[in-house]
Amino acid sequence: MGGLVDNSGNTRGRKPDTWLDSCPDFSRPLCSELRDLIQRWAPDLSESIKWGSLCFTGHKLVCALGAFQKHAGLVFFRGTELPDPAGLFNQGEGNTNIRTIRLTTLEGLNRPALKRLLHLAVELDARPDIPPLPPRKREPWPTPDFFTQALKTNKRAAAFYASLAPTYQREYLVWLTTAKREETREQRLAQTLAALAAGRKWAQRKLA
Repeated sequence: MGGLVDNSGNTRGRKPDTWLDSCPDFSRPLCSELRDLIQRWAPDLSESIKWGSLCFTGHKLVCALGAFQKHAGLVFFRGTELPDPAGLFNQGEGNTNIRTIRLTTLEGLNRPALKRLLHLAVELDARPDIPPLPPRKREPWPTPDFFTQALKTNKRAAAFYASLAPTYQREYLVWLTTAKREETREQRLAQTLAALAAGRKWAQRKLA
């Protein structure tokens, strides 16, 4: 689930030069150094703010920085098309071609490999004769019986869940079925039903 950017990004600075000031304390220094590296290694890319993230664009979006409370994310929009022999990518983005490098520290970061990855992404963006690959498809996430039964007793939650796109349904299903303890599963089920009944997606489930 990780997501591309911090969902609190709606309050982020709208200008690239002020974006860092609005980042969480933990990820601000990480994003600052990563931004410096990108500007140094790919100076022709332009900066803009999209989805609360700092995006770098050539002909199209090449990469982006996401700032979170406990990590920073460096997203490559055509990541599935880039060779990554150093294994920098450690997070996928579902059924898209996006791949992310999730970082909690820059110590030990393979900078030569990252520089090579960025250059390859820029080169790929500069090739209009190589169109992006179609989005990758995923197998549907199975719906557990306990959730199906619970929805039958909560018509409002069931109606909103049915209206959600498969991607948003999947977020709830993964969250419910990855609980390791029965107690945790019951807590998540209760939160899920309450959030759905209130018309909230998974990322908004904790809103009052």
